[in-house]
Amino acid sequence: MKPFAVAALFCLATQAWAECSDTRLDLRGDWGTARFTVEVADDPAERSLGLMNRESMARSAGMLFVYERPQKTVFWMKNTLIPLDMIFADANGVVTRVHENARPLDLTGIDGGDGVQFVLEINGGLARRLGISEGSELRHPALGKDAAWAC
Repeated sequence: MKPFAVAALFCLATQAWAECSDTRLDLRGDWGTARFTVEVADDPAERSLGLMNRESMARSAGMLFVYERPQKTVFWMKNTLIPLDMIFADANGVVTRVHENARPLDLTGIDGGDGVQFVLEINGGLARRLGISEGSELRHPALGKDAAWAC
């Protein structure tokens, strides 16, 4: 391969990686793409607190819950003051379930199912407005290089 071609490939790879950051998550599907500024909850204390006690959240914001391995997940809305959509994804970042408009302060369990490793919480009703559905793909550094849509 010629030096110019190698340099061009390196620049493209560097640019693609630069687009990924811990504070940004992208989604794509047959509906298009969306980008969110996210906080990452990747330890038990952060996951336990989640988005509790917040009175509002920017439309383009969310929280990404990251688990060490795929597992059964059940969420609730204890002390959560804003309606949320919960987007459950497998180890490859493929959306397996979308729960829309979880009710504030509701203690009813929201079952994400088995094999969940990532959960994105965004403002309630936004998933439907954007068209986010099962089969959509997440992109974030936490997903690793084997993700369906890797950084």
